[in-house]
Amino acid sequence: MAESVVSFVVERLGNLLIEEAAFLQGVNQQVNQIQIELKRMQCFLKDADKRQNDDESVQNWVSEIREAAYDVQDVIETFALEIASKNRDNNPVKRYVPSFNNSRKLHKVGSKIESIKTKISDLTRSLQTYGVTPMKEEGSSLSLDRQRQLRWSYSHIVEEYIVGLDENIKEVVGQLVNEDKQCQVVSICGMGGLGKTTLAKKVYHHSDVRRHFDGFAWAYISQQCKTRDVWEGILIKLTSPTKDERDQISKMRDEEVAKKLNQVQKEKRCLVILDDIWSTEAWDLLSPGFPSGQVISSKILLTTRNREVALHIDPSGFLHELGCLNEEQSWELFQKKAFQRQDPEFRISKDMENIGREMVARCAGLPLAIIVLGGLLATKETLDEWDIVHRNIKSHLGRGRGQQSKVYEVLALSYFELPYQLKPCFLYLSHFPEDFDIPAKKLVRLWVAEGFVPLKYEQEGDEKLEDYAERYLVELINRCMVQVGVIGSNGRIKSCRLHDLMRDLCLSNAKQENFLHILSPWSRNETVDSSTGSIRRLAIFSDVPTNNYFKENPQIRSLIYFNDISEQVKSVFKYSKLLRVLDLEGIQSLDGQLPEQIGSLIHLRFLSLKKTHIRELPSSIVNLVCLETLNLETIEELSWESTVLIPTVIWKMKKLRHLYLPKWCNYLTDDKLQLAKLSNLQTLVNFPTNKCDVRDLLSLTNLKKLVLNDPRDFQEFGEIFNPPNKKLSNLRSLSMKTEMLSFPDKVVDIEQVVQGCPRLHKLHIEGRINKLPNHQEFPPYLAKLTLWGSRLVEDPMPILEKLPYLRVLRGWEAFIGRQMVCSEKGFPQLKSLLLRGLPNLQEWIVDAGAMPSLFRLEITDCNKLETVPDGLKFVSALQELEIRWMPRAFKHRLEEGGEDFYKVQHVPSITFLN
Repeated sequence: MAESVVSFVVERLGNLLIEEAAFLQGVNQQVNQIQIELKRMQCFLKDADKRQNDDESVQNWVSEIREAAYDVQDVIETFALEIASKNRDNNPVKRYVPSFNNSRKLHKVGSKIESIKTKISDLTRSLQTYGVTPMKEEGSSLSLDRQRQLRWSYSHIVEEYIVGLDENIKEVVGQLVNEDKQCQVVSICGMGGLGKTTLAKKVYHHSDVRRHFDGFAWAYISQQCKTRDVWEGILIKLTSPTKDERDQISKMRDEEVAKKLNQVQKEKRCLVILDDIWSTEAWDLLSPGFPSGQVISSKILLTTRNREVALHIDPSGFLHELGCLNEEQSWELFQKKAFQRQDPEFRISKDMENIGREMVARCAGLPLAIIVLGGLLATKETLDEWDIVHRNIKSHLGRGRGQQSKVYEVLALSYFELPYQLKPCFLYLSHFPEDFDIPAKKLVRLWVAEGFVPLKYEQEGDEKLEDYAERYLVELINRCMVQVGVIGSNGRIKSCRLHDLMRDLCLSNAKQENFLHILSPWSRNETVDSSTGSIRRLAIFSDVPTNNYFKENPQIRSLIYFNDISEQVKSVFKYSKLLRVLDLEGIQSLDGQLPEQIGSLIHLRFLSLKKTHIRELPSSIVNLVCLETLNLETIEELSWESTVLIPTVIWKMKKLRHLYLPKWCNYLTDDKLQLAKLSNLQTLVNFPTNKCDVRDLLSLTNLKKLVLNDPRDFQEFGEIFNPPNKKLSNLRSLSMKTEMLSFPDKVVDIEQVVQGCPRLHKLHIEGRINKLPNHQEFPPYLAKLTLWGSRLVEDPMPILEKLPYLRVLRGWEAFIGRQMVCSEKGFPQLKSLLLRGLPNLQEWIVDAGAMPSLFRLEITDCNKLETVPDGLKFVSALQELEIRWMPRAFKHRLEEGGEDFYKVQHVPSITFLN
């Protein structure tokens, strides 16, 4: 809302005074004054935000304030562009040097700032006309103090929010696994927010379902159903193809993919989940990929808001209509969220319970509304704070009629209650398509590039801007406004997504704030009306004409493509000179070369050319001295197409924080890249051996992630830590992997590596290892370890099982001995274990009490292993067992009725793949 926009611009002006100090001499006082004027305005904006929906005059006033604030930013950054362009001819690195020749421009920008300041002063004086009053600024909830953190819960723990679904789960599971019932399609129907997807997930992972079916696939359908993508995704999940087989699938014609998918479901017992299918038309497009009119063992479980869709797909299928929670179930669900991490001694007061129950009652038994309300109140600790929310929720909910309206009003209140720092972060999610898995790292870096995290945070402490941005994401998740997608081995969020109702709220507020403009042919309601102000952010979902947008809106700051757009991309470089974010991932229409004009985008902070087939970067890239993220990753791994020509002057882009290089690089000269001078680097992927000295890495003291892809580096990398006092103390993730067809034969001194990188959470090493270091020498918080081609002679388990936080262990040709032993209390935190290609392993012993947390076990290509350990029967947490490329006798022993089945009969999902 307006408060968040103006507050953001106030922060942004402060950042500009820091970043552009060199050329702002002479007008910095005026910038300071306009910043003060906007700060005065902030305390009035809370009241204005509450009233603008009811008063068109206030709404117009808010819009004018917002645009005036943005105008200041435009004036300053345009002036920076003009000065930089003039100086570039003389010295491409020297940026803004005030001179006598610039004095006229300086006077001009000063006049423009003064004019905007006058406009803001006039708007301030008009406050009384509209009756807008100042409101006291509340403390930010972003302090994340320990007490509140303990009360917060985490949305990725699905079971946390399961209330009142036991009978629903039982009924749906019964329909799926009962072979006497011939219905092929089971449908879960109900309005948005009822928990259809939650129910489907519980059924999907149910032990009876996992035992009954041989293949499983989940597909999000959504309103923008892409038939080929859905078919291909399901086929890959049902068949678990090798890389070569996946390549073959991608080259098939659509009808061939549909035919193969259809056939797979006839040949084995499969369960396919089609989540959120909106229309009968979507099913008609998808139906060739699914058997119909035949008695087969495979089943489809679908979720839909539209009862008619379910009846259209299979009139004789089973229809389960999900209902609302009753009063006690609603209160139970609410407490799970609002007080999940409470002190054992905590007891809610009677007054607080009364207020809470009244608010929960207004949610009409809708789980999504109850969870979001609980997430909101989890940040409120006193009765007074609850009472304020209670009064607000009554005013919000009093306007709506019907259940869906009530859900929306609760969601709207959750947005209204966000601290101003989080509002633009939430609105930024409107860039992404429906049901899109949003990469968390990318999102965090986009927020930083946009300036949503004040620079002063990094200057005040040791933490990086990305750490603060990640904290913003966690708070949005804790408030249940954003859902967790994938959790990494170290417990951090790898991806997130928006519930479709929350996305509707996000789009609605983005439109009201004129935050984003979307070009999309299939959803007019998502397109923001540019008449409400200048377009500053643009998301493009399809091949639609865009030249006019770039020409008529030179102030665009953010441009993200989600579809390949022919020649129109090139006009971006001509007109959009104020861009901070340019995401061209997947665009393959740039003819292999980035235009020289890229060098004029001096404000650019984020540039992604991932999977664009770019073959060459122009030397003008050096002008992007503000660039923080540069992604040049390629698709192909082993071909010349993965090679990019990179100018050696890249070392002059000293603000780079995240650098993703292609697999292989070419260079215009023999000069070294001198990456040692990029002291701000936190991420360096595909370190270029042939152009850099490995010892330069020791200068990158802020480095958190490093990927080496050339075996020539591996041995030398360990040697840079000799003498032992040389370390990469901030490194959290290290990958020493190759794209070669075989493992490197050079010996890697893992002892030197772990001593030189004492704070690693993830370690991937490919190549021979003579001996593992003692467990005490490993980084204490190591959570994921991958050993590829280690060919250890001694059993590694007695050492690795003592690593207290190890959650994922993956070994491929890691051990060449005959016996492996996991002892009691070993691997206390291990969740996932992969044993692959252990050529001599004959016996694996697992003592009772070993691996108590193991969830997934995969045994692949260990041909001399006769049977699984007897001790697996004690691993009660084991949910998934996958046996791949093992002898037929090994498989038969584990199948139901086999002599070893008793060891794994408690495991819900056992999969055999050839």
